[in-house]
Amino acid sequence: MAAVEYDQRLAEQYRAAREIPREGLADWRAVIGAEARLAPGRTVLDVGAGTGGFAAALRDWFGVRVLAVEPAEAMRRLIPAGDGIEVLDGRAEALPVADGTADAAWLASVLHHLSDLPAAARELRRVLKPGAPVLIRNIFPGRAERDLRVRFFPETARGIEHYPSVEQTCAAFTDAGFRRVALHSVPQRNAATLGEFADRLRRETDSKLRGLTDEQYAVGLARLRAAAADAPTGPACSWMDLLVLA
Repeated sequence: MAAVEYDQRLAEQYRAAREIPREGLADWRAVIGAEARLAPGRTVLDVGAGTGGFAAALRDWFGVRVLAVEPAEAMRRLIPAGDGIEVLDGRAEALPVADGTADAAWLASVLHHLSDLPAAARELRRVLKPGAPVLIRNIFPGRAERDLRVRFFPETARGIEHYPSVEQTCAAFTDAGFRRVALHSVPQRNAATLGEFADRLRRETDSKLRGLTDEQYAVGLARLRAAAADAPTGPACSWMDLLVLA
């Protein structure tokens, strides 16, 4: 997948469009807590941290120190550095972190952007403490039917077919010394209503929507607006997977 060059305007649009309100992440907080058993004083590596929405959430939920690794300078400027969050310039394939540093690694919507998945798995093995989990929040081929974008823009499913599958991801991590622990499908409330979700969409900040033709995007947006009109108070709920390896 081609990398996106984020300038400051695009990074700010990404934060406005893609960061999920904290109140919509209750189920994610619960499953992360159950799988990672994080506690104050521990260190979490947030790989591909974006604008820092999850870095801040992990710090606030569990009292952990977060190392937020992000390659895009414009994105790094928006991460709330300090007070438990250290921002680092780097990529998953070459992490700027010492051996055996982290108690857990978090990768949110990052997997399909990696240029070398086996190299990233080896780097995570290097920087994690023995037995520390890798938590991968992503969409996987064949498991995306409850994603809001796939629901209203069904052509996006074709792009997801080229993402690493659960099996491919597990194979790469097994070669690096990890084993599969769990796979969860987790709900999230992307916006209070479908209308708000439609208002927040920014096509240029979403790799799935960027792959659509103008006509496909217009038809999908009209489909979303019609559903919002039919259910004006219903929440905009979507689902993603959490793959856990250790």
